[in-house]
Parts: sequence; C-alpha cells; structure tokens
Amino acid sequence: MKIYFDGGCRPNPGRIEVAVAVAGTCYFEPDLGFGSNNDAEWLAAIHALNVAATLGITDIQLLGDSALVVGQADGTAPCRSAQFSRHRSIFDDLRTKFVRVRVRRISRTQNLAGIFLSKRHSGR
Repeated sequence: MKIYFDGGCRPNPGRIEVAVAVAGTCYFEPDLGFGSNNDAEWLAAIHALNVAATLGITDIQLLGDSALVVGQADGTAPCRSAQFSRHRSIFDDLRTKFVRVRVRRISRTQNLAGIFLSKRHSGR
C-alpha cells in the first residue's frame, strides 16, 4: 500500500506539522513540537508507520520528497547528527511491526501529503 508522508515547520526551525496520505484519507498532526524541516520530515515518516499500524497495513511503500530522510530511512545515507540517529532508531523499531517496508523518494508535485500541507497554508 502506498503511503505518502510530508512534514514542515514555519519558520525553520519552528512548530512542526506533519501529514500522511493513505487510500484517499489524510492524517494531519498540527503540532509535534519544535524543530527543523528535517526533523519534521522524520516525524512524518514515523507518523506514517504509526498510521499504517493503526490501519492494520503490513506491506507498505512510504513515499516522501526529502532526499535526506528517505536516504537515511532506507539505509543508503548515514545519520550525521544525534537527533537524526534518534529519529532513525524510532523508525527502525516501528519498522519491525511490518512484513515489508519500502521507502522511496518522489517529487514534491507527486507527494499527496505535501500537497495537503501546501493547500492548507494557501487557504485552498
């Protein structure tokens, strides 16, 4: 099952919000604390795993537009900060609940969760 994730903060750093889109439904968290855009992307990926677990989905493809987070989540890029290592550790612990988790980078224009966040800010 395809699950789109995106996170952001305004300003950067600032208050973190995340969105996850799955099967035509968007799951939005408006305030996950304070951090950077990269923290927000990580928290969105973690939120995506939590949403999938709640929905009982066990074979997932996470789709996000952050090259950094996708690379770190799929193990092709190192976590160069303690904060990102903590996010990755949480992600890896959650990942064990699934039969299969694939993580793939997509463009921002393809990211349904990101489209939700941008429309929310533009008032559309």
